[in-house]
Amino acid sequence: MASLQATTALMGISLAVLILYLVRRDHLYLMLGLFWVAVAAAAALLGAWPGLIDHLAVLFRISYSPALLLLFVCIVLLLKALHVDMVNTRVERDMRRLNQRLAILEAEIRRLRDQVPPSDTP
Repeated sequence: MASLQATTALMGISLAVLILYLVRRDHLYLMLGLFWVAVAAAAALLGAWPGLIDHLAVLFRISYSPALLLLFVCIVLLLKALHVDMVNTRVERDMRRLNQRLAILEAEIRRLRDQVPPSDTP
């Protein structure tokens, strides 16, 4: 059992190091990296102390402790999907507004070009 605990804890720590590396190299946005570091820390914590989920299951009066872990994972993934949708909506809204502003600026440039008479300088 100790080797399983060590392996799981090592996997969590390795994931945290990988996340930090990706954030440092600017391959992952900082706020998203913090979320994933928290996930890696939780994996390392549960790997180092597997009885924690049993204690939490007793606290929440759930008789089968792996079901609690599955419930937590589902809730976290649901919240992550909701956050991604919110960010995607904001990006699409901003993109639409930028396209509208660009169209207004292009129309303004065309209008100003039409008002200025062409110069006859060589």
